[in-house]
Amino acid sequence: MHVPDIPEAERWFERVFGRKSTSLEVMLPSTPAYPTDYSTFTVVRDVLFDSIDPKRHFVSGFQRYPAVQVPTLKGLGWYVDGMVELYGDLRRHGIRSMNLSDEIADGDDPPLSPGGGVVVFFTVPADAGLQYQFFREGTPFPIDPRATPGWILPPVDDNDPLGIEHCSHHTILTSRPERALNFVVDTLGGVVLHQGRNNVLGTTSTFVALADGLLEYAVPDVRTLRHADLEAPEPNDSYHSITWKVKDLDRVAHHLAAEGVGIQVRSKDVIVTDPATSLGIPWGFTTSLRPGDPRRGGDNMQA
Repeated sequence: MHVPDIPEAERWFERVFGRKSTSLEVMLPSTPAYPTDYSTFTVVRDVLFDSIDPKRHFVSGFQRYPAVQVPTLKGLGWYVDGMVELYGDLRRHGIRSMNLSDEIADGDDPPLSPGGGVVVFFTVPADAGLQYQFFREGTPFPIDPRATPGWILPPVDDNDPLGIEHCSHHTILTSRPERALNFVVDTLGGVVLHQGRNNVLGTTSTFVALADGLLEYAVPDVRTLRHADLEAPEPNDSYHSITWKVKDLDRVAHHLAAEGVGIQVRSKDVIVTDPATSLGIPWGFTTSLRPGDPRRGGDNMQA
């Protein structure tokens, strides 16, 4: 997620989600060549957030991303076993890759990280829809609890103000679902679980299971709020929101109201927050999983 102010983001996550954040600088001290005060990490159940202030993020002396005025979700990342093989698969499906300096690889070898070695690279948004990120398996962030061998999502803490059980799904708005499915299904091996209407968002959606997560690729109806949200990044996709599986919607609504967070949509089993009062993101909360979700009937998921 890109944010204009890291301390503000940290305060929001602690106040509304009840989660403290940890600066990247604590884990990776800054150097003159690579300052690391641009990022803070927040763990929310089975999701690790990386909140980046683009004004502070420099690679090889250049600001990597344009500054933002309001927070916005930027992209998703995965740990991968077999970065070289993945790079080859991406190329065969017409998806280019780039390094931390946005230099696009054009040969048989994947783009290298600073200092050499294939530790991390990204997809080119024009080819995959978003700037998806891949990390070499075995190089996790120290703060990431999922990196512990045998990790299992623990029971919900009674003190969790929102009663979050786990991430339900990530929503990506797109006008080119075939491009998204070429990436997530044909290349990465995701499985389409469900296709149909999302009446809460006003979209035609395809839900894809990948690793231990669920991705919603949603085509917005014309002349809707979601369609307007997609216009700015087009022809690329828009990482729109994250929806959480929770124990009790009334508990969520009460806590959001107490913290001054508005509700944009409420149905029988879904709440969507007003982005203007929720760190720029329309966070979703639901008591029911999507059709076909393999996590139905189980409380724990293994990373």
